[in-house]
Amino acid sequence: YEFQMALSNRKLAPDIETIFLMTSDTFSYISSSVVKEITSLGGNTVDLVPPCVQVMLSEKHKGQNRGAVSS
Repeated sequence: YEFQMALSNRKLAPDIETIFLMTSDTFSYISSSVVKEITSLGGNTVDLVPPCVQVMLSEKHKGQNRGAVSS
């Protein structure tokens, strides 16, 4: 995704460089969509996001756990 975005940016504004940082492969599978889906299903995201994000996700989805999965 990032490489495609960099090429698009270059086409639109060739004088502006796009810079992106790659994460370690340990976290490469994590995306906001995955975290939101896990949270909406009542899953545990403690190991996926920082504590401040965990608090916000918990507050946002409080009482909305439609398909909660017990572990």
